[in-house]
Amino acid sequence: METTGQQFIAGKRRSGTSGEQHSVTNPATGEVLATDTLAGPEDVHEAVAAARAAFAEWSRTTPAERSEAMLRWADRLQARSEEFADTESRIGGKPIRLTRGFDIPGSIDNVRFFAGAARNLEGRASGEYSGDHTSTIRREPIGVVGSIAPWNYPLQMAAWKVLPAVAAGNTVVLKPSELTPLTSVMFAEAAQEAGIPDGVINIVTGSGSVAGQALVTHPDIAMVSFTGSTAVGRQVAAQAAGLVKRVHLELGGKAPFVVFDDADLEAAARGAVAGALINAGQDCTAATRAYVQRPLYEAFVARVAELMDGVRLGPVDDPDTDMGSLISLRQRDKVAAMVEAARQSGATIVRGGRIPDGLLGRVAYYEPTLITDAAQDSAIVQQEIFGPVLVCLPFDSDDDAIRLANDTPYGLAASAWTGNVFRAGRASREIQAGCVWINDHIPIISEMPHGGYKASGFGKDMSAYSFDEYTNVKHVMSEITGEQHKSWHDVVFTSR
Repeated sequence: METTGQQFIAGKRRSGTSGEQHSVTNPATGEVLATDTLAGPEDVHEAVAAARAAFAEWSRTTPAERSEAMLRWADRLQARSEEFADTESRIGGKPIRLTRGFDIPGSIDNVRFFAGAARNLEGRASGEYSGDHTSTIRREPIGVVGSIAPWNYPLQMAAWKVLPAVAAGNTVVLKPSELTPLTSVMFAEAAQEAGIPDGVINIVTGSGSVAGQALVTHPDIAMVSFTGSTAVGRQVAAQAAGLVKRVHLELGGKAPFVVFDDADLEAAARGAVAGALINAGQDCTAATRAYVQRPLYEAFVARVAELMDGVRLGPVDDPDTDMGSLISLRQRDKVAAMVEAARQSGATIVRGGRIPDGLLGRVAYYEPTLITDAAQDSAIVQQEIFGPVLVCLPFDSDDDAIRLANDTPYGLAASAWTGNVFRAGRASREIQAGCVWINDHIPIISEMPHGGYKASGFGKDMSAYSFDEYTNVKHVMSEITGEQHKSWHDVVFTSR
């Protein structure tokens, strides 16, 4: 593993200049994977300067040229996919089966999608809407984008930030989490190997309070794109708004999982366990609140408990491991405290609710946990846990299901489980979330957008919709009559 060079600025690896040493640790073992000096404000300034210098050339490349470079980039990622999967597994405490089957293939597909999307910027058809002018829409890159990505899906989140921006002709300074920067730097290096010019993609690895703050407030940053908690997102939005920067926010979630009484019980129970435990529950779209119509409730709880009993915790490099660790002991202890508070307030811990015994208990593992009998207004139901915890509550009427699903500040993702097309249609219309799955939970695809409502933020990642975030829309209006006198002049002065 790397020991230095967690910054990537103007095409070169280097150490930061903050003077603060930081180690990247495998949370599933405690092994130190890399040690380096974090970025300080001067590193951010140099990265932004490199991106600004590269923008002049990159913004003038043709869509075809950007597309070809990105396809070469995808090929290089594919050739190194096992290396990426292994590194992503170690820095995040993720099972190798997850990184091989989900994280890395999805990221490579994102690159290929945006390689094609670069050649397909959409806009209203040119036309003579006034009768005397031809109106044309141009989509132009914004400039230097400052992006801040979280630790839960290091490579995927880097890809979601970087790809639409670069495909549209922007340049980027990305600040990954200092907990998980290694694959972000590898990602930028692969882009350079593919022929994307130095300075187009820069990585600064530092703390949010130092490097993140310097990035958001830098005068040459035209846009800020942030993925993380709602609390920090509010701070980012306030700082960026004060400087009149464009802002894109993908924030927390508290996804409802609504099971109607005509649902396939086995499919719903399996979907709930998979949707709650993927990435040890450290997923903003994870199934966290299962609302089950009363005729199915007891059977659903029993089956989910049975399935959780079969989930295997273990070494992340073992293909038979189902669930890895949380990102840190701090995160594990936060989850444990929330579960204990629920227990103390009268909730029932049906399964889990403990730090494992033995070796796994010495690192950042936490047992898959199923909770019932929690109050709707309790913290375990209302607040983001970011751990392997599913709360299950009953409901009676369809109206209750929709009301309960919408009864949190968040609105990122949700699912509805039913065999009735009318129920499915109502859920998709009335649940306030940026994504509503029907009879599934979690799958994402490059062609469709990801982003939330309410306290989950605004703006879209992935899909052609993301170009709305990373381009300026310009209206060009050309007079076509050649007449000196225009009728609208009469509102200013009369003809003489």
